[in-house]
Amino acid sequence: MRLGGGNDDDFIDRTGQSGGGSMLGGGGLGLLLPLIASRFGIVGILVLLLGYCALSSLGGGGSILGGGSGAQQEAGGKSRLNPETASFLQAVLSSTDGVWTAAFRQSGATYREPELVAYRGGTSTACGAGQAAMGPFYCPGDARIYIDPEFFNELETRFAAAGDFAKAYVIAHEVGHHVQNLEGTLDRASRAQASAGRAAGNQIQVGVELQADCYAGVWAANAKAPDGSRALEPGDIEEGMRAAEAIGDDTLQRQTQGRVVPESFTHGSSAQRQEALQRGLTTGNPASCNYNRV
Repeated sequence: MRLGGGNDDDFIDRTGQSGGGSMLGGGGLGLLLPLIASRFGIVGILVLLLGYCALSSLGGGGSILGGGSGAQQEAGGKSRLNPETASFLQAVLSSTDGVWTAAFRQSGATYREPELVAYRGGTSTACGAGQAAMGPFYCPGDARIYIDPEFFNELETRFAAAGDFAKAYVIAHEVGHHVQNLEGTLDRASRAQASAGRAAGNQIQVGVELQADCYAGVWAANAKAPDGSRALEPGDIEEGMRAAEAIGDDTLQRQTQGRVVPESFTHGSSAQRQEALQRGLTTGNPASCNYNRV
């Protein structure tokens, strides 16, 4: 993708802090494939493990040092983040901000930009203790996206999904959950899940995740390069499709348990996730992402 460099005030670097109770151990993310199989959708994981944080509690907090000139670095030691990765994360965040600000404005609403927190191992969130083993996730309670950048290595080596767009898709999916938060979708989904059985609740979650995939495609379809042309380059869509296939529930269940249990799906099959991403890419219109009916 041609996104240029990045310097975003909503980017927070916590990689210099201590691990915060990391579950990684010496073997890294590869030892935790079943947990990583939550596949950067993660709202469902937060609902089940950390407790749902309502939209009314948006705000976040914490003592921030620096700021005013791009990325914020929180207290806790020297950053361990590769400058190229930091620039990429900020470039994607800035691009999603631009696309969704325009989309909300067109519908007569105001887009409130999320923050993106890079950390290593573990970190505190308004939704509870975040762990790298959970994969990238969005916390509605503080309107922040959390990512341990080591996940990108796992995405390439374990999931065979290399490329800038595959990585950008991860972030854009989480931004999609932020959009759902602003729209009230996450609140409605949480209430619906509370009164549903497990299978029905899983289907609600699948709808949430597929809509976030579609929203990621909407962003990519509208993302611009620094010169105003389309940010997508030849091969980018194929990268995204490989990533969507690799993290489908059916594909991951075959890898981790040797069989597929459709009623336990929480994010959608590989085919569903590919279709959702492709729909957003093809239409570029958030209204086409009508997977969630809550």
